[in-house]
Amino acid sequence: MTDIDPIKFGALVQQVATLQEQMTEMRADMKEMLALANKGRGGFWMGMSIAAGAGSVVTWIGSHIR
Repeated sequence: MTDIDPIKFGALVQQVATLQEQMTEMRADMKEMLALANKGRGGFWMGMSIAAGAGSVVTWIGSHIR
């Protein structure tokens, strides 16, 4: 069995701690990006609904002018 070098072990422990912190930050950032994407998608569909409604009103007015 090999001996464990305490200096290398301590460095590995620090690297794991750093990676855990980074993963926590990345997880929070991903949740924020998902929320932003969902807001953008909702805004897109609301704009499409408004454009469709405006187009149908213009078509209805155009058909009654003739």
